[in-house]
Order: sequence, then C-alpha cells, then structure tokens
Amino acid sequence: MADFKRKTLQLSSGKQIKLFGNSMAIGKSLELGEGYRPNILACNDGASESNSPASVHNPFRLTRDELIELADYNIQLWMDLKKNIYKYGIDNPMIFEMELPPQNKLTKPGPKKNGPEGEGKKIDPPKSDDKL
Repeated sequence: MADFKRKTLQLSSGKQIKLFGNSMAIGKSLELGEGYRPNILACNDGASESNSPASVHNPFRLTRDELIELADYNIQLWMDLKKNIYKYGIDNPMIFEMELPPQNKLTKPGPKKNGPEGEGKKIDPPKSDDKL
C-alpha cells in the first residue's frame, strides 16, 4: 500500500513521487494533483506562535456531519476514478469525468434510435423478384 513520508509518495512498486506540499487531491473531473493548501480543515500546530497549543483550523465552521459528507464525496470521486481505470485502462481519456471532443468518445455498437419514440426503423429484406 502507498505511504506518504517527507513530501514523498512511496508506492508499493517502489516508485516515488516527490511532492511540493503534503497532500494529493482529486477534482470533480477525476484529475489528480497536489492539494497543497490546507484551508478548509487543518491543524494549527502552534509553531508560529510561541507556547500556543495546537488547535483545529475550521474557517467555514463545518459540523461533524458536513465533514463526514466531504469525506464521503472525496471517497466517491476516488472510487469513480478506480472504476474508470478498470473499465477504460490508464491511457484512455474516458477515465476522466469531463466533456471530451467526439473523436475521443468510445461508441458502443447497438441499435440506432430513430423516430419519436426512439424505435429503430424496420428494414425489409431485399425482394427476390430479381432473377440472375
């Protein structure tokens, strides 16, 4: 399992990713990046102010339930990314939740939907009146 130590993300494969900050983030589009600014919920360690005790920085005054909701939202984003990677692989832009140009979208073969009810048009087989 991955571990994060001294601004380095260490993966079980042995690969190490050096980060500038102390966290990673996932966006609604499922793109990953560094989530460097701890400005929603953080620990004030008191190091900047001498002899002040550590405290919780919660500028939006989020409640317990709101923080759990934020955690659930982020967990769902990570699970969606994981599902999309299994489904599309790592080289397909379909792993991201964003509007892609038509040439990047995968289309699944299936019945064409025509008409007001989305019903396919019936195509009659060719008539055998023609004699060879």
